[in-house]
Amino acid sequence: MAVNLTERAAKEVRTIIEQQNLPREGTYLRVGVKGGGCSGFSYTLDLTDSVNENDEIFNLHEVRVACDPKSYLYLNGVTVDFKDEVMGRGFVFNNPNATHTCGCGSSFSA
Repeated sequence: MAVNLTERAAKEVRTIIEQQNLPREGTYLRVGVKGGGCSGFSYTLDLTDSVNENDEIFNLHEVRVACDPKSYLYLNGVTVDFKDEVMGRGFVFNNPNATHTCGCGSSFSA
């Protein structure tokens, strides 16, 4: 399994990279988790130019995705999508490892 990125999410990441004038080849989307949020863990997304030797690296729809080993324990199999709807726009996580997710969709428990 892996961390997955839909084409919609990848397109949005590529757009953000372009808007921020970041180098496409040297920029990674770092996907992770941190303690906190209303369900125990919060998802994190960040653009970075540095990766660690232990990071899991995925090339998905022309976007390089990095995930640290601790986060990968919770994110293995997750799909990151992007929604642009009347009720809001943003990245959405579909995590098969989550036993409970909060109403806002940005935190979970495992």
